[in-house]
Amino acid sequence: MRFQAKQKHMIDFLFPVALFFVFALSALTVILLAARIYQSTTESSSLNYTSRTSLSYINEKIHQNDCEGAVYLDKFDGCRALVMEQSHNDEHYYTYIYIYGHELKELFVKEGAEMTASAGRTIMEIQDFSMEEISENLLKFTCVDNENTEASTIISVKSQ
Repeated sequence: MRFQAKQKHMIDFLFPVALFFVFALSALTVILLAARIYQSTTESSSLNYTSRTSLSYINEKIHQNDCEGAVYLDKFDGCRALVMEQSHNDEHYYTYIYIYGHELKELFVKEGAEMTASAGRTIMEIQDFSMEEISENLLKFTCVDNENTEASTIISVKSQ
């Protein structure tokens, strides 16, 4: 009985190598596309972070302090400010949120304390911030961050 030896052809080697390179190229293309999508998503997310975060912070502060006449817009040390009054143990305290030197600041003081706008705690750096009273119980806040992204919100003060 004679056994025939199987002849090897060049295609037996080239086909698996070509298939491997096609697979490697496809995997690399998918990874590069995913990286580009991730990069654009994180860039747009960080651009919206500052302006939206500042407005969300103010929204939450207003809803925490929303009681009869305790939330209003006024002036503090020459700055337009959101003022929130609170009482604890027959003592009155004020929380001021305002912009000072391209920074959104918050200051919590006892009634009668003399403070300047520079004494506030910086919440975040922003380019511009405006507050206006649309009606008796509606306040509009507009924030422009350092990337010139503008966001605004209208908040209802329910206790007035």
